[in-house]
Amino acid sequence: MSRTPSNMIPLGTPAPDFALPDTVSGTTTTFADIAGNNATVVMFICNHCPYVLQIIDEVVTVARSYQTRGVAFVAMSCNDIHAYPQDAPAQMRALARQHGFSFPYVYDETQAVARALDAACTPEFYVFTKDAGCVYRGQFDSARPGRDVSVTGSDLRGALDAALAGKTIPEARQIPSQGCNIKWKVA
Repeated sequence: MSRTPSNMIPLGTPAPDFALPDTVSGTTTTFADIAGNNATVVMFICNHCPYVLQIIDEVVTVARSYQTRGVAFVAMSCNDIHAYPQDAPAQMRALARQHGFSFPYVYDETQAVARALDAACTPEFYVFTKDAGCVYRGQFDSARPGRDVSVTGSDLRGALDAALAGKTIPEARQIPSQGCNIKWKVA
């Protein structure tokens, strides 16, 4: 299992606008539709990545906890489903239902949003605020398959707590995520 680190977009990067199909509700979801009052978390995940599967239940717990505080969440998959059919929208919907997602799980078929955010791996997390753009990008926590570290979501929780308090998240606390590489379409 290879480990790909996330790219670290510049802080302040604005959230990309998108209109993507939500595989759970069957509707089109835009960033404007889901933007939180206080912050918005955009996360790249996929159905088959062991790094994602290790943390997914805690991701749902973190989302439920912070949604009550005005933070919105959207999960996004952009993998090439012709090469990786297990990441197709029907399987995305099944995964979302199995784990009780309280947020949209959208499919970035053109990979445009992934490219706009310079996404590199799954899982990968971005926190945006209305005033400051991207205030955090990086890992959920330091848990990884094969590593004896509990899944807590501590890095994302810390970033959200700081954003909600209006504090800057220090660069030293923004650690690139590691996971499966994005499965890019071959032109």
